[in-house]
Amino acid sequence: MLSGVIDRPAGIPRAWAVFAHCFTCGKSLPSATTVAAQLSAAGIGVLRFDFTGLGDSDGDFADSNFSSNIDDLVAAADWLRATEGTPALLVGHSLGGAAVLAAAHRIPDARAVVTIGAPSDPAHVVHLFDAHTDRIRADGMARVLLSGRPFTIRQQLLDDIAEASIEAATMKLGKALLVCHAPRDDTVGIGNASAIFGWAKHPKSFVSLDSADHLLRKRSDAVYVGAAIVAWVDRYLPATPGADARVHVAPTGASKFEQSIAAGRHHFVADEPTGIGGLDSGPGPYQLLLSALGACTAMTLRLYADRKQLALRDVAVTLAHVRAPAETIDGVAQPPRERIERTIALDSDLDPATRARLLDIADHCPVHRTLTGALSITTRLVDGRE
Repeated sequence: MLSGVIDRPAGIPRAWAVFAHCFTCGKSLPSATTVAAQLSAAGIGVLRFDFTGLGDSDGDFADSNFSSNIDDLVAAADWLRATEGTPALLVGHSLGGAAVLAAAHRIPDARAVVTIGAPSDPAHVVHLFDAHTDRIRADGMARVLLSGRPFTIRQQLLDDIAEASIEAATMKLGKALLVCHAPRDDTVGIGNASAIFGWAKHPKSFVSLDSADHLLRKRSDAVYVGAAIVAWVDRYLPATPGADARVHVAPTGASKFEQSIAAGRHHFVADEPTGIGGLDSGPGPYQLLLSALGACTAMTLRLYADRKQLALRDVAVTLAHVRAPAETIDGVAQPPRERIERTIALDSDLDPATRARLLDIADHCPVHRTLTGALSITTRLVDGRE
C-alpha cells in the first residue's frame, strides 16, 4: 500500500499532476511540498506519494528498485485517475525524473512531463554508495548511509538499474517535456540534462536553475521551479471544466497566510508582506480590493468612451487605502476613519466638461456602487470535510 497526499487547489482543479520524489527522499521533502504548493495555487491538483519502503508507504526499501519505482508511479497515476481526475502532468525530481520519463508511455493521458535534476542514466545513483558495491556483490547486500540515514542495498538493485535505460523512452515520449537543471548541480551533473534534452523531440524546453543545489534546499529555488512549471505547462492543459462565477479561496499550505484563489477558470495567490510573516508571493487582501475597484473604473470609462465615441486613448487608475488614526471628540473615542484615494489619469484631448462627465461616470462604476451602497455580507458555516 502506497501512501500519498493531495495538494488540492481552491475551486475546481484545472488539471491533475503526479509528483515523484528522488531516490531516498519522500513526499514531504520541503522542495516537493513547495513545488506542489505553487502548482495547486495555479489550479493544478497534485498527488505526492512515497515509493515502496519510503516515508509512510508499505514494503521494504531493500526490495525496491527502479523498475518497482516505475510500477509505483503508474499505480499512483491509476489511483488518481480513478478517484480525482486524469493525470495530465508528470513531475519527477532526481531519480523520480528518470522514473517519469520511463513510465510516461504507460500513462497515455498525461500531456506533459517535467524533470528536475534528473539523471540520464538510472545507474547514476550507484555513485551514492560506490564504496560499498564490492561488498554488495560479494554478500548480496550491504547497509549503507545515504543522507545520514541507513538503507539496505541489495544486489538486485544494482542488476536492475544496470539494465535500465530511459534513452528510448525519452526519444518516443510523445509528450511536451520541460527539463529543469542547475548548471552547478554537484549530485547530478548538467551533462545529464543535455543528454535528456538531446534525446527528446519537440515540444521541449529547458530551464536553468542557476545556483540552486540538487535538493532545492533554498525555498526561493523551489518556488522558482514551481512558477516555471506553471508558466510552461499552461498551453498544454485543458481549460478548467465547469468554471463558474464564484470565487474559491483555500490555504496553499506553503506559509501561514498564502491563499490559493480560484475565480472561475483563473487561479492566483494572495499573501501578506514578509514583514508580518507572509511570503509576499501575491497581493494582499486590500490590494485585491483596490485592484477590483481600479479595474472596474478603467473598464467602465473605456466602455463609456467607446459608446460615446470619445477620443480617449488610455486610462490609468492609481488607488490607495488610507486609514486615519482614531481620535477623541468631546471625550468620546471615535473609530478609525477609512477612505480610498483614487487618481485617474486620462490620455486624451477632451474638453473640461467631458472630463468632468468621465469623473462622474467613474463614481458610478459597479464596484464603486457596491462599496458605497447598502452592502450586506451574509456568512454561514459548513462542514469543511464536505
